[in-house]
Amino acid sequence: MTNGAGVALGVEAARRLAQLDLVDIQPGLTDPEFVSIERRFGFEFADDHRAFLAAALPARTRGYDDHPDKASWGWPNWRQLDSTTLQQQVDWPLATALDDIPHGEWPPGWGRRPHGLVRRIAKAKRLLASVPRMVPVYAHRYLPAGRGSFGHPVLSIHRLTDTIVYGHDLAQYIDQEFREPKVTVAFWRDYV
Repeated sequence: MTNGAGVALGVEAARRLAQLDLVDIQPGLTDPEFVSIERRFGFEFADDHRAFLAAALPARTRGYDDHPDKASWGWPNWRQLDSTTLQQQVDWPLATALDDIPHGEWPPGWGRRPHGLVRRIAKAKRLLASVPRMVPVYAHRYLPAGRGSFGHPVLSIHRLTDTIVYGHDLAQYIDQEFREPKVTVAFWRDYV
């Protein structure tokens, strides 16, 4: 069962994105498409994320997706489930966490770090299997999975040790990522 407030938040995020007239938007995902995606990747979309993608499926952002400094993967193409790119984008949060473990990273809540790389990686894989799944929104931006949940911050997960909040929720994230703020401060606006 989805939450009405979560649906409203997702619809508002889709409205804000469409209003920017910056993104090529396809018709939203259908219920059968959601079922296929969730089965294929083993997660359920949060209510706001699901409503966002049902309202409109962002495909390409002009000026962002074709600029190497702005995005890596762009919008996930949820209609190409066998795409290697989509699989990499879905796998990124856990893959980057595992990549940092051999280089000395060990989350504080995981207890003692095992001696030996093989044991450390094995324990990390076991522990990572129980962390919340993160679902791609755009490029390296993610929301947690979970039917019945909504309103979580959008996280930018570039690396395990380079994770920041990129929006307080999905609607605010759209503004943060794509809306250019009007800087009104004399002198400084020329350098923003």
